[in-house]
Amino acid sequence: MKISNLYAKNKFTLSFEVFPPAKDGNIKDLVTVVHELARLEPDFISVTYGAGGGTQHISLEIASEIQNTIGLEVLAHLTCVQATKADIAGILNEFKKKNIKNILAMRGDPPGGEQVFQKTKGGFGYANELVEFIQANYNFSIGVAGYPEKHVEAPNLTVDIENLKRKVDAGADFIITQLFFDNDDFYRFRDMAQNKGIDIPIIPGIFPVFNYKQFAKIASLCGAKIPTHLHDTLAGVSTNNNEVAKYGTEYAIRQSQDLLDHGIAGLHFYSMNKSRHVTKIVRELDLNREEKDESKKRITGRAV
Repeated sequence: MKISNLYAKNKFTLSFEVFPPAKDGNIKDLVTVVHELARLEPDFISVTYGAGGGTQHISLEIASEIQNTIGLEVLAHLTCVQATKADIAGILNEFKKKNIKNILAMRGDPPGGEQVFQKTKGGFGYANELVEFIQANYNFSIGVAGYPEKHVEAPNLTVDIENLKRKVDAGADFIITQLFFDNDDFYRFRDMAQNKGIDIPIIPGIFPVFNYKQFAKIASLCGAKIPTHLHDTLAGVSTNNNEVAKYGTEYAIRQSQDLLDHGIAGLHFYSMNKSRHVTKIVRELDLNREEKDESKKRITGRAV
């Protein structure tokens, strides 16, 4: 099923992101994790994409396994990095052959070691160009990325919202955000997007903290602001992984519940290929999805 069809029915969605393991042999472990996540009845699983040829074949293998063997809907990532238009078409055709109906279209980050994104000759320089190409030539449901604190390369959030509007106008069906830790940033971003005329669902991306070093590195890379109370608490227990995971899980529960109370269209968790802590978070939430679907219809008449 296309993810756009879910939102057209005012469906509240629960979803998780997984990524190709560093070693091919760990795919079996990842499949086990996905089976465990499947118990939470997610609406889809997103699979990140190895740009530049790094893990493309593994991404496709994982996506196909989830879609066709496990039986969960897949959102396959696709970027413009080091790819011509013909390369992109070839990848999309492979996705189509594997019965994958949903694409998360992104420009992508510069390859390792490079500071600035360089458009490949014969390729795309911006995500809106990729969205437009997919929309014109294929029948996928298309998601795009949003940045509650702005993309690290954007001069300010206003300009970044304008860039997001280009992606929406090109044919995007829904938005999944980059991770963030302060919900006020998300609410401001959502309000600005809606004021700009963006009326497709905006799904917050939640990053549960399980490992302090990993948390600090990823937050730094994407430019996410870390609230003082979160930073100080985690820094105080940084050498104790159990305490980090305990507080990180509690924080994600509070953050997610607040978002739920503010009428979001869904929740998307960056699982980091782990299931135990994500499972605890989801099971602690007030997540009566049928009730939330009806509530959205009464309050807004459409997905928020």
